[in-house]
Amino acid sequence: MDNQELVKQVTAKAQQWLSDAYDDETRAEVRRMLDNDDKTELIESFYKDLEFGTGGLRGIMGAGTNRMNIYTVGAATQGLANYLKEAFKDLPEISVVVGHDVRNNSRHFAEIVADIFSANGIKAYLFDSFRPTPELSFAIRHLGCQSGVNITASHNPKEYNGYKAYWSDGAQIIAPHDVNIINNVEKIKDVSEIKFKGNPDKIQIIGKEVDDAFLTAIKGLSLSPDAIKRHHDLKIVYTPIHGTGVKMIPESLANYGFTNIIHVPEQDIPDGNFPTVVSPNPEVPSAMAMAIAKAKEVNADLIVASDPDADRIGCVIRDNNGEYQLINGNQIVMILLCYIITRNVELGRLKPSDYIVKTIVTTETIKSIADKNNVKMFDCYTGFKWIAAVIRDHEGTARYLGGGEESYGFLAEDFARDKDAVSAISLMAEVCAWAKDKNLDFMGMLQDIYLKYGFSHEEGISVVRPGKTGAEEIQAMMKNFRENPPKTLGGSPVTLIKDYADLNVTHADGTVTKMDMPATSNVLQFFTEDGSKISVRPSGTEPKIKFYMEVKAPMPTVADYDKANADAKAKIEALKHDLGI
Repeated sequence: MDNQELVKQVTAKAQQWLSDAYDDETRAEVRRMLDNDDKTELIESFYKDLEFGTGGLRGIMGAGTNRMNIYTVGAATQGLANYLKEAFKDLPEISVVVGHDVRNNSRHFAEIVADIFSANGIKAYLFDSFRPTPELSFAIRHLGCQSGVNITASHNPKEYNGYKAYWSDGAQIIAPHDVNIINNVEKIKDVSEIKFKGNPDKIQIIGKEVDDAFLTAIKGLSLSPDAIKRHHDLKIVYTPIHGTGVKMIPESLANYGFTNIIHVPEQDIPDGNFPTVVSPNPEVPSAMAMAIAKAKEVNADLIVASDPDADRIGCVIRDNNGEYQLINGNQIVMILLCYIITRNVELGRLKPSDYIVKTIVTTETIKSIADKNNVKMFDCYTGFKWIAAVIRDHEGTARYLGGGEESYGFLAEDFARDKDAVSAISLMAEVCAWAKDKNLDFMGMLQDIYLKYGFSHEEGISVVRPGKTGAEEIQAMMKNFRENPPKTLGGSPVTLIKDYADLNVTHADGTVTKMDMPATSNVLQFFTEDGSKISVRPSGTEPKIKFYMEVKAPMPTVADYDKANADAKAKIEALKHDLGI
């Protein structure tokens, strides 16, 4: 399709948004785009419909079919409401929980969602203010609801917002409900089909009672209360990066028994513009700069952070030179799982049926940890809805010890079914106290893990390609990797290729076998003779293609740690060169 034809199509779609069915502000915004000689914004806003995918919605806020606004949010909610009334038609009352983060428009969107559910005869429990995403997951189970919606765009830039849909087990939706909900959302063809006028009798505001129950449940995860008593005054710097963790995480740390929680005052202010950072993402070193400065000022033992909806954890520890160093998501998961397994062994609680979970792009060192401790480990797709699916499959028959993914997410509990920075940060502080009892700091503990289970170094690289042309370029890159797979990577032969799009495993001798996975996914993995693992997938929520690289290096003693890191980083550079990124 040429540009002239595309402009003609988006103009026709945009003109429909000038009708009286849309509010004055929306119509004015659409007129402005139509009147602009540069049609780029018009195209980006209307060239497609913002898709309700398996993770819900996520997009830039603004007017248009490809934007987050009350009409795209409204259609998603009406479609979900229609499906809930089909799926739970025998219940006397269907109920949902509605939550939101601190982003611009989040409260407004959440109230719209509650209104639409109530207008459809569905009871909506609406949080009185912003809350962490994992608390919404907890509340669904705590209140016995059939579904839930959280308005959040997680760690995305300030222009974005999103819509996450949850099922009765507190997990984000998977098959068959995901497809069924999507089909119902796609049936909403006109804004007049959306029931915007709420029924106040069907909306109940919730808050402190759920907070208290959530914090009590998290306190129950503690494995070393005596160590905390001995080291209660650890200097812990915490920043919510302007997000929802500002209240719940300091409360949880205090609930565990920590008495010296040091704030970053400028970042304690909830603000959807995230004014002190370029990106509100604890994976990014610049987002941690103010917390590190505060830590240097007070000589802190630990620095922890949460992203805007408090489901991801960031962590900074001291290296061998006494400098503060951001550790990656793989290392966070390794530390927490090692601690949980070790303490269960020490307390005599570990059972043969206990298990852990990781995602396919997360470090294989976790598999070594599980194997050497005789703990079952399950691999699943990226996203905590898949970890939650494993928990659901083993409910009542085996005990979940914990699970995580490389993207700074960890879940220590089964009473919530989405990654949880509240419990993860509480446990990370506990690990710090426990390690002190053993005369270890965090770096010593991490090096001990590498000595026992093998050294690995991981790096994630995201290639951003925004807009329509970017989406096409990402598709072309995946197509090329499939049709022309590399023979060697980083100087080592590729011995195994896993393509989750068709679940085929191609071996070095050319034979093809099948994987046992619950669904297909647009992910490619290359394994090399020297132990490297490279995973490639388009992001499901952002305009980027992601590369996950893991390499091995020898580390016979602690003294070899720096050399192992240097060797691994050189190998990563070689991989990037071979992949053309």
